Amino acid sequence: MKMLIGGEWRDAADSAVMEIRNPATGELVDTVPAAGEADALAAVQFAQQGRQAMAGTPAHVRHDALMSVAARIERDAEDLAALLARENGKTRREIRGEIAAAIRIFRGYAEEAKRLFGRVTPLDTIPGLEDGIALTTRVPRGVVVAIVPFNYPVELWAHKCAGALAAGNALITKPPEECPLALLRISGYLAETALPANAHQIVTGVGERVGAALVRAAGVQMVAMTGSTATGRAIAKAAAETLKKVHLELGGNDATILFADTDPAAAAKALVKGRFSSGNGQICCAVKRVFVQRPIYDAVCAAVLRETAALRIGDPMDDTTDVGPLITERAARRVEQQIAQGVSEGATLVAGGRRDGNFITPAVFTGVRADMAVFREEIFGPVLPLVPFDAIDDAFAMVNDSPYGLQAAVFTQDLATVMSAYRRLDVGTVVINHPTAIRVESLPFGGAKGSGNGREGIHDTLIDMTEARTLLIPYAFAGSAEAAA
Repeated sequence: MKMLIGGEWRDAADSAVMEIRNPATGELVDTVPAAGEADALAAVQFAQQGRQAMAGTPAHVRHDALMSVAARIERDAEDLAALLARENGKTRREIRGEIAAAIRIFRGYAEEAKRLFGRVTPLDTIPGLEDGIALTTRVPRGVVVAIVPFNYPVELWAHKCAGALAAGNALITKPPEECPLALLRISGYLAETALPANAHQIVTGVGERVGAALVRAAGVQMVAMTGSTATGRAIAKAAAETLKKVHLELGGNDATILFADTDPAAAAKALVKGRFSSGNGQICCAVKRVFVQRPIYDAVCAAVLRETAALRIGDPMDDTTDVGPLITERAARRVEQQIAQGVSEGATLVAGGRRDGNFITPAVFTGVRADMAVFREEIFGPVLPLVPFDAIDDAFAMVNDSPYGLQAAVFTQDLATVMSAYRRLDVGTVVINHPTAIRVESLPFGGAKGSGNGREGIHDTLIDMTEARTLLIPYAFAGSAEAAA
């Protein structure tokens, strides 16, 4: 496939290409241009034309374009799911849910494009301005760069893409270098809509070249990125040079607390799904640290081991597969090293932890201490540490003792415990009786501390991707300044 710059599907300026390989088999799926800085800056220049044209594009046109893209995704859903499974390694069964979410997201933003309301403010609260009035509306920021991760590329891109276009911006997408193909395919649907030329461009390549150039470019007004905390810090620093608006949804080391009134068997099913069979463990909001109240600790451990042993690991195209490969062998080796470090620090590996190419057998740890890396670091793969606790205060303190603060889950039947968790846990969302691996597109999603800034969601993103503009009329009801005097 080729990338879209300036309304044309083109190769990189130096003709360099990247291979996209199936993480499960190693087979070559396709090649894409390996763009460089010159390609990225060309897209920024074309985006200035797109910015002007989009600013004058009526909301109903933006609405219709996004609705048509949603319809195309829905029509081609099974083909897109197969393509994404081949390039990404997640199970096709799970990807169908991601595609369905993207359809809802495009339609949701299409509707919100018609609801960017303003307000009128009488000024008679201010002495001397009794005859004044002000009009405030939301206007597009200009050019938005969307930097998309590999784990849920279609769903996460849908928020950034549909949000930017619904708000009337021009958009440049930097897709994940490991799996850009599905986004390129859907970008073709966008190119066929009635949106202006250069409303959307997509530039393939590695982040260190393409992403960095886009973030530094003076012609970009906002960067919306989902990815690692380290990358987020680098983007924030670079974007500060031109005072860009930055929205960062970053890493997480999400905790789950199981209180003694929880059914161990039901909780175990939720833990295994939320850690192992969601994204093959490669999710920022996956279940990553589990605290189990001591009376049910042994029962939960036994149930988790039974559920883990029943998982089917293999071909993501097989609808009976529960766990597929990690995105690259490098990623799998990193998780393998983290597992080995956990063992060397004294934790007990009671299940899995073996690497075969890009595959890691789901690993379960017990005997984990709070000072161990397997507890403190974000592990982007199928690793589950189980830690006992006694008092509620101990559990809350361990959850908050983290540089991250994305989501946390609490399993209990006690309302007072629920409300205490909601008040005391320093995270963006507290989830009740469900794994942390959940995201609802109509709710604000994001976290505290090293998990990022801002919130992403159908209602919230449009506010971030627009800015307020005010018309101030001091003598609106006086006829003229002279009459007011």
